[in-house]
Amino acid sequence: MAADDTGEKTEHPTARRLQEAREAGRVPRSMDLSAAIGMLGGLLALKWLGGGLLAALLELTRALGEEPELTAGSLPHWLGRLGAKAAFVVLPILGVMVGITILANILQSGMPVSFKRLTPKLEKLNPVNGVQRLFSLDSVVRLGFGVLKTVVVTVVAYYAIAADIASVLTSGMLHSEGALHMACALIYKLALRLGVVLLILALLDYAYQRWNWWRNLKMTKQEVKDEYKRMEGDPLIRGRRRRAHMQLLMQRLGIDVPKSDVVVTNPTEYAVALQYDEAAMSAPRVAAKGVDLLALRIRQIAQQHGIPIVQRPPLARALYASVEVGQEVPPAYYRAVAEVLAYVYQLTGRAPTAQPVAGNN
Repeated sequence: MAADDTGEKTEHPTARRLQEAREAGRVPRSMDLSAAIGMLGGLLALKWLGGGLLAALLELTRALGEEPELTAGSLPHWLGRLGAKAAFVVLPILGVMVGITILANILQSGMPVSFKRLTPKLEKLNPVNGVQRLFSLDSVVRLGFGVLKTVVVTVVAYYAIAADIASVLTSGMLHSEGALHMACALIYKLALRLGVVLLILALLDYAYQRWNWWRNLKMTKQEVKDEYKRMEGDPLIRGRRRRAHMQLLMQRLGIDVPKSDVVVTNPTEYAVALQYDEAAMSAPRVAAKGVDLLALRIRQIAQQHGIPIVQRPPLARALYASVEVGQEVPPAYYRAVAEVLAYVYQLTGRAPTAQPVAGNN
């Protein structure tokens, strides 16, 4: 059975479908990747700002250990001082993490601004749909990633702590500041290792999210046909428009070609009808032109009305390409057109009126 009959999604999404998905906020994005990049960014910021922040942290610890005689008047000042010290410790790292997380989201999917995903949808409250989502491929993959992250993080943390267990056991022999330095170094090294591992797992998650996003946007053959109908219009309607346009052209040829003095042909592919009235025109004018079927119709009308047909392939192609219907012949073609008109006047016995054209050359 054909894929078109089964409704199997085998076709790549069209540009319009991708644009609609983006406008609806359906873009490939991994929250784990943003979190992992934000975490590593915060750790790097902590490495660069660690010296000053550690001093601020020690000062904050001492301030918390003080026992001032707090009164109703001094309490706001004491709280403000502690808050300022805490902000100096926390805000730089937090700012870097937020900035890098936002940048990671932009790099993943650009900056789609859409409020459609915030619109309440009643189908989300349907328990049947909830059960289907629970046992969907996406849910199974997410569960697998969650289990994998738990196992990997546990293993990495175990080996990282086991490698430094001797330092931890001897930390009791250090003074308080040395123990704090060692604890910070061990925690930082553990966090950095975990951040790298989480980044690798997050990259795998992002690859899956992008693949799943593309899979969900794929279309059936019928959907592609309907999409192109929507973008370009129904083929039947376009066909009727083309036929109506052709009928109008044919009717126009029946009016304009009989007024011409000569038809210049290719001899079969192109036909250009020229008209020249010395009293009303400064140069010959293209009365009608056509290619293939229209060229045939022009020749037929010319034969019916006894209008001379002259074969000049280069001139016919040049006039068709460079002069629109109703426009005068450019000076570059004056001599060639004058020769054709002179030949026609000689052939028909009419008085030569093409002299002004030759004189303008």
